[in-house]
Amino acid sequence: MTKMNRRDFLKAAGSAVGAAALTTTLSGCAQHNASNIAPSRQGRSVMGLVSEKLDIVRVAFIGVGQRGFGHVKRMSQIEGTRIVAICDTHDEVLTRSVNYLVEQGVEAPSVYKGAELAYQDMLARDDIDIVIISTPWKWHAPMAIDTMNSNKHAFVEVPLALSVEEMWDIVDTAERTQRHCMMMENVNYGRDELMVLNMVRQGLFGELLHGEAAYIHELRWQMKEVEHKTGSWRTDWHTKRNGNLYPTHGLGPVSQYMNINRGDRFDYLTSMSSPSLGRTAYAKREFAPEHQRNQAKYIAGDMNTTMIKTVQGRSIMVQHDTTTPRPYSRHNLIQGTNGVFAGFPNRIALEQGGDKSFHEWDYDMQSWYDKYDHPLWLRMGEEAQRNGGHGGMDFLMFWRMIYCLRNGEPLDQDVYDGAAWSVISPLSAQSVANRSAAIDIPDFTRGAWQQGKPLGIIGA
Repeated sequence: MTKMNRRDFLKAAGSAVGAAALTTTLSGCAQHNASNIAPSRQGRSVMGLVSEKLDIVRVAFIGVGQRGFGHVKRMSQIEGTRIVAICDTHDEVLTRSVNYLVEQGVEAPSVYKGAELAYQDMLARDDIDIVIISTPWKWHAPMAIDTMNSNKHAFVEVPLALSVEEMWDIVDTAERTQRHCMMMENVNYGRDELMVLNMVRQGLFGELLHGEAAYIHELRWQMKEVEHKTGSWRTDWHTKRNGNLYPTHGLGPVSQYMNINRGDRFDYLTSMSSPSLGRTAYAKREFAPEHQRNQAKYIAGDMNTTMIKTVQGRSIMVQHDTTTPRPYSRHNLIQGTNGVFAGFPNRIALEQGGDKSFHEWDYDMQSWYDKYDHPLWLRMGEEAQRNGGHGGMDFLMFWRMIYCLRNGEPLDQDVYDGAAWSVISPLSAQSVANRSAAIDIPDFTRGAWQQGKPLGIIGA
């Protein structure tokens, strides 16, 4: 070896470290940006899409199990609709839906059953305007795409899709076919969420800074649904993905408060999960040692916490926990420069305009309802509660969907919303797997968010 003095050694070592750091940084950037590569647009933007007015909305359903049957019941009560066809692979739930409609004096719809792709025969009909999709998650994307390709509007249960690639496929299909594709995030139609949206639009909280959203809902009991019902397929996702498995119920309303895709958009996220212990312990306690629930390896952390940064600099915390024993919560928190609203339980604190000091929570919500109840709830709230579905939000969502279709108005939620809210699941898993690395969130609007108009307050 040639001799090297201390200064030369430090210089050489520094260069080596710098080169290694640069390599690591470039590698990290490649991963960081991999999810944000937008394919070329195949059609026109569907932001603010207005389709032809429909005097009567002819409705078909794919999936009428636990969730879908409720949709059948509520849709049958909405003026201006006709239920044309129903598809499911399970005879029992098909019969239940048809019998219910007949008992209500509704003409029995055509039935499609048997093979998993029987729904495609139903889509071949030309007397269907919209299709309600309430099936296991893996079917959401292919069914929505097939629906739009058959020149029908797709309304899909949450989440919209399961992967970044599926989200882009759905967005591309909506733009190419110019058909609506709405993820049915019913929580956006809850009384409290609508009221807070109205408060935000009136500037009650000042400039928005931070939001918190969650789906904290103990669902271990669904593991006992082995052959049929939601637990028969949803439980498996705890063995497949370690991230936020179900982000949209809390995130949808907060996104609307913050005008996501309508003046702001998600920029990147970072995510981490707790250990995965609860479902293994529950299986050991509730099932025989040889039972399939005890043979599964549960990898989804019992609590996942994901932080989202928006382009405008706002932050959103999103949590998922369907395993630990604790009360239900969606958080529903929005913080601004003048104060904060938080849900579960509802409470408010304002620097100016409140009934108490901002150092103290105001739990008495009646005066706030009296002043800020959303016009849509004032108009339809009683009927919504009478027809049910999570306190009326399900009915109100369907009523509003049908109203927009019959009056040629844009829907309150579009395909870009569904994709942005749903993509948090696969990207959170990617971040968790990479020591909570920051992951870019795709701009599904391809820049149109900058001209998007915030969701208005109906009647205001």
